[in-house]
Amino acid sequence: MINKHKELVEACALNDRNAQMEIYDLYYSTMYNTSLRIVNDPFIAEDIMQEAFLDAFTKVTTFEWRSSFGAWLKRIVVNKSIDSIKKIDHEIPFNEEVVEVPVENYDHDFENIQFQLDEVRMAIKRISKNYKIVLVLHLFEGYDHQEISQILNIPYNNVRVRYLRAKRKLLEEIIKSRD
Repeated sequence: MINKHKELVEACALNDRNAQMEIYDLYYSTMYNTSLRIVNDPFIAEDIMQEAFLDAFTKVTTFEWRSSFGAWLKRIVVNKSIDSIKKIDHEIPFNEEVVEVPVENYDHDFENIQFQLDEVRMAIKRISKNYKIVLVLHLFEGYDHQEISQILNIPYNNVRVRYLRAKRKLLEEIIKSRD
């Protein structure tokens, strides 16, 4: 399968439209869902997909196989999704002052609480975009705090603090929805 992907990517670099369609078909659903979780709007996510694939096909000659093609493409989609949110809502750069927060004060045994997926999805929609982006990137997309720091271009400690606050806020929203 890896050789097949490599062949397709190399064909895309030669502007092979069939290879581009095959790559699009392979990755579209996953990348669309990634974008949709971040922007929370199917029309914006669709636009982001078109731009992301165009960018990927335009820049495919710069891809160096340090990671999988899917990971490279996902990074493009995530960055475009975040850029889209920044254009729509200037809420992202909230107080970036680094504050040390004791982890034990905000953990609330979060991992041991069982929630239904729909309940979590609805609660994520109700929290601020600052928190939502960090939660989605970490919980759903699997990025660690250092990677999120690089993606958002903010200090590592700010990501860690924002993540802890986001978990707490998410838990509060879920509890509030149960009342």
